[in-house]
Amino acid sequence: MKSRNIKKYCKSSFEKIKSDFFLQKIFAYMKKNRSLDIMKPNKKLQKRLKLNINDYKEYSQLFTRIEIELKPLDKKYDVFINIPDEEKEYYHIYFDNSKEEIKRNKLNKKEKIKLIKIIIDYQVKSFKNLFSHLKCIDWITFKKFYRNNITDMSYMFAYCSKINEINLPSFNTDSVTNMSYMFYKCSSLKALNLSKFNTNNVTDMGCMFDYCSSLKELNLSNFNTNNVTDMSFMFDYCSSLEKINISNFNTNNVTIMRQMFHKCSSLKKLNYSNFHTNGITDINDIFRGCPSELKKKMKKELKL
Repeated sequence: MKSRNIKKYCKSSFEKIKSDFFLQKIFAYMKKNRSLDIMKPNKKLQKRLKLNINDYKEYSQLFTRIEIELKPLDKKYDVFINIPDEEKEYYHIYFDNSKEEIKRNKLNKKEKIKLIKIIIDYQVKSFKNLFSHLKCIDWITFKKFYRNNITDMSYMFAYCSKINEINLPSFNTDSVTNMSYMFYKCSSLKALNLSKFNTNNVTDMGCMFDYCSSLKELNLSNFNTNNVTDMSFMFDYCSSLEKINISNFNTNNVTIMRQMFHKCSSLKKLNYSNFHTNGITDINDIFRGCPSELKKKMKKELKL
């Protein structure tokens, strides 16, 4: 965007630049990632956009927003998000279409809530256990994910045994190093689109899909596993899994594959062209409980 054009928009007050259209113009002009760290040291740009960087809460919501929507189940009400006490001020929660922010993370039995909206400030850098052990959520959708400072997503959806759908159309995993137990025991989840996942920095994928017993197909062809060291129990007890694309998996740095495909009783084919097992220290029972034909073929060709 040309400088003279952006100046025209920059004459507006801070309150008038909240539209998505104007945000797009700003980000196009910046030609960089939508990150708070870009704006903070850039005093010239702050002045040009007439931003009060000290208005941190409003700024972080606007320019580095993570926005999540949850639909609770009708019959069961319980905890709908796990927020550490020291981070509660960075989570902004709204029920239905209300503009009134609430300061809690539990649902009462008398409440008839159709939708929960959560906005998370930039200070939060870990999503570990964020939705773990949820029993009252039907589906979760990540509407906006403008940040790349989240490093830990371990146990993020673990034990969400009632959840039917996790939508990740806008999801940023650029800085994540730990995805272990991320979808552990999501036993009602039947489909999962992970095409937006960037796993370049991930080192731990242990138990990532362990006990996802309703999943029938997983396409992980976009996964970069160059830095992964732990794949133990990764697809353990994925008993309905019939098709899995791991054709791009690089296992050069993996040391643990223990029970990686244990009890994948519906899996008949597996593309393992990039599998290397030379550096593996623990590969025990990797295909235990798999169909006998697949198990024999894999053991022979991988020389296990």
